[in-house]
Amino acid sequence: MTRAGFIALVGLPNAGKSTLINALLGEKIALVSHKAHATRKTLKAIVPFRDKQGVDCQLVFLDTPGLASPKKLLDQAMQLQSVRALQECDLAVFVASARTDVQAYRDFLAHYGSKPHIIALNKIDTLSPPQLLAKIQPYQVYNDIFKALVPLSALKQKNLDVLLEEIAKLLPSAPFYYDQQLLSDTQTKELYREMIREQLFIHLSEEIPYVSDVILTHFQEEARLDRIEAKIVVEKTSQQKMVVGKGAWVIKKIGKQARLKMETFGGKKVFLRLEVVVCKNWSREKDQLKNMGYVVE
Repeated sequence: MTRAGFIALVGLPNAGKSTLINALLGEKIALVSHKAHATRKTLKAIVPFRDKQGVDCQLVFLDTPGLASPKKLLDQAMQLQSVRALQECDLAVFVASARTDVQAYRDFLAHYGSKPHIIALNKIDTLSPPQLLAKIQPYQVYNDIFKALVPLSALKQKNLDVLLEEIAKLLPSAPFYYDQQLLSDTQTKELYREMIREQLFIHLSEEIPYVSDVILTHFQEEARLDRIEAKIVVEKTSQQKMVVGKGAWVIKKIGKQARLKMETFGGKKVFLRLEVVVCKNWSREKDQLKNMGYVVE
């Protein structure tokens, strides 16, 4: 007998969902940033696990954009990703920062309370034991609604096995959905795209990462070399100048760091060429969003 199922990771921006995905995999495939809304599209992560009864399980996690009130069309497209993941999953894990109050969980219950779910109280490494107990207490009011509450630290990789054990208990008996060697069903080119986006969050100001995106215009895999050409899309000429930088030093740094990440992940050399283009108001126009791979109702 085996168990398998889809688990949606949901929660506010910066709750630590992508950090948790990477920690569970032991491999960095999800974009992690201290800036909110880094995750824009659902990413699948496939985690093998053997429970205490010796049953082999395949846990397919769906890393989703943070739940928040949408302010523009791009935000709506991101929220649609989270809603669909919640509709299609077998189980949800509501990831909450241990430093925030219980209100975000109340909001989750108001919209999605009927979905079987576990609470993952993340970032417990930032609290003392008495502080942690004080944070857990308000959740106990909802003890008859959630299936389990697991205090953990994705960053310090603490209590991750406890979370996996609780999830495994709730999964249906089923054959595995994916090859056991896969970490994700996301194509390599999409992971490379995310590695470029990550560098935008690292090297640019607060504004630009949110009005920028990346399109891979050429992707060629060879035995010893991957050849990639990509466009960094921004909304204004002033933003384009900032991404390029004086003497092109910013875009060179972005390209170098992204290339090194790709080479480490893929285990081979990468040729990467970046171009910065202006597409006015792309994040507010339905057709532009669709062209960039977003689903918009």
